[in-house]
Amino acid sequence: MKGWFITFEGPDGAGKTTQIKKLADYLKQSGRTKVWITREPGGTRIGDHIRSILLAPKHTEMVDQAEVLLYAASRAQHVHEKIKPAMEQGGIVLCDRYIDASIAYQAYGLGIEADEVRTINTFASSGLQPDRTYMIDISPEESRRRLIERASVAYDSQAVSLDRIEQKQLEYHRKVRDGFLDIARCNSDRVLLINGDRNIADVFEDVVADVERLLTQKAI
Repeated sequence: MKGWFITFEGPDGAGKTTQIKKLADYLKQSGRTKVWITREPGGTRIGDHIRSILLAPKHTEMVDQAEVLLYAASRAQHVHEKIKPAMEQGGIVLCDRYIDASIAYQAYGLGIEADEVRTINTFASSGLQPDRTYMIDISPEESRRRLIERASVAYDSQAVSLDRIEQKQLEYHRKVRDGFLDIARCNSDRVLLINGDRNIADVFEDVVADVERLLTQKAI
C-alpha cells in the first residue's frame, strides 16, 4: 500500500489520545495533508455501535469469547471501511489501539490463548499490520490514578464515567501491562517502547523524532 499505518498502544490513561492529536497536528503543519485519526474499538458507524456494547459498565455478564469476537468484528469493519482506503490514497493513518491491545487485554488480561486471539484478528484485519507502533508505558498504579483524576470519581464507586474495562481490578491491569511489555520485547522492529511517566512534551519529542526518521526513509 502507498500509505503509512501508525498505532498507539499502552495501558489506559497512558496518554495515547493526546499524543495522536499532537502528532496529527505536527504532520499537517509539516505539509502532509492526508492524515487521519481513528480509534478502536470504533472508528466506523458499525464499530461505534459495537464499542458502546463492549464498554458499557452494565454488561457485566459478557463472556470472554464474546468480548474477543466483538473487538474483532469492530476491527474488521474498521480496517476495510476506513484504514485500507485511506492508505490506498497515500494517507497516514494514526490509530488509537489495534491488534496489540487485543493480545494484551484478552490474551494476557483474560487468559485466552494468545494464538486464538491472533488467528481471529488476522482474519478480521486481512493480515494488515502497522508500519510502526508507539507503546506508551505507565504502571497500573499510575494508570488508575490518572483514570480517577480524569473521571473525578472514586474508583471503587464503579461510576459510569469509568467504562467496563477500566473498572476491572488492579491485578487484571497488571497482566495487561505485562502483555504490552512482552509485545514490545518480541516486536522491537515494529514497536517503540516509550516511558509515559514524563510530561507530554518529552513523550512527544520521542514520538516525533522517530516518525520523522521513518517517514523520511519512506519518502512520504
